[in-house]
Amino acid sequence: MFRLLVAGAFAYVTYRIARKMVENVPDTVDPLLLPPSKYDRETLRRQSADMGVDPQR
Repeated sequence: MFRLLVAGAFAYVTYRIARKMVENVPDTVDPLLLPPSKYDRETLRRQSADMGVDPQR
């Protein structure tokens, strides 16, 4: 029972610390934009080909 209490307290403290860290991030920070995956490019090419339009870059 004591181990369960300690584990719960540890989980709560970890949650509060993580939440505080997220709140302290300024609003001016841009999210990390990941490059489009190869699958997305292939899908766009297929859609453009189906419409009879060359994809513009």
